[in-house]
Amino acid sequence: MVIPILKRLGGGGIPIIETRNLTKYYGKSRGIKGLGLRVEEGEFFGFIGPNGAGKSTAIRTLLNFIYPTSGSASIMGMDCIADTARIKTQLGYVPGEVNYYREIKVMDLLNYAASFHGAVDRPYLEKLCKDFEVEVNKSMGSLSLGNKKKVAIVQAMMNKPRLLLLDEPANGLDPLMQSRLFSVLTEVNLEGTTVFLSSHNLTEVQRFCHRVAIIRDGEIIEVNKVDALLAVARRRVTLKTGDDMSSAFRELKVKDWEEINGIYVFVFDGPVDQLIKVLARHFIDDLRIEEPTLEEQFMHYYQREGNA
Repeated sequence: MVIPILKRLGGGGIPIIETRNLTKYYGKSRGIKGLGLRVEEGEFFGFIGPNGAGKSTAIRTLLNFIYPTSGSASIMGMDCIADTARIKTQLGYVPGEVNYYREIKVMDLLNYAASFHGAVDRPYLEKLCKDFEVEVNKSMGSLSLGNKKKVAIVQAMMNKPRLLLLDEPANGLDPLMQSRLFSVLTEVNLEGTTVFLSSHNLTEVQRFCHRVAIIRDGEIIEVNKVDALLAVARRRVTLKTGDDMSSAFRELKVKDWEEINGIYVFVFDGPVDQLIKVLARHFIDDLRIEEPTLEEQFMHYYQREGNA
């Protein structure tokens, strides 16, 4: 059943993930600090930041693999510590690093995992194995990193979970299999599964996520819709004109620009609509505005916060 998008996104009910001042220290070392996050049911939610920012710590705390130092977290309205067993019956998880017993065969592993979920849809499990080209008769120890990751993906999805927590799920997969992964994730998301995606690949986050949280040094510095982040991203503008552009640049609050033979190059940080209206007062021979990417905006947030 396809859930209407207005109901899935921000329908006003209990959030599927909610953290309140969630903090984890390892001795004196910071893991995450004061995380306040709300993910609505049905979202395809991106969680981005560089290595060491706290992404995996946040996910492991949600899963009750590690205990928080302070604060609280809930999934599907249930406490992540007290109700962790109930939560895991409706959740799928793909870790960043996949490790299994080397001697166990893939099909035996999947059957064992299925036994924890009661009645698993066997045709659906077989379809997942086919979609991801899982070699079910091989031992886990004989598999490459990418093939182990495919087994982890099938294991996470076999019970048709209400929530998928994915920590760098595309790592180790070849481009064709990455494309297949996101095709399947998009399909299950449209059917109602919430996807929480931690990723370094900002291109895939930009393509598939509804909203994104940016984490830096264990703290969330921005949560917004992907389109809203891109709407105010820095843009590299190149224009050719015989006009003096000094007054326009002052109005646009452009501090630095280069000009050679009437060709101006500058970076603009603001709404495109404002840029166009100001430039329209001048005679422009040529204009090029380079499209922003989530990666450019991501770096902008880190540079801006770092210089604050």
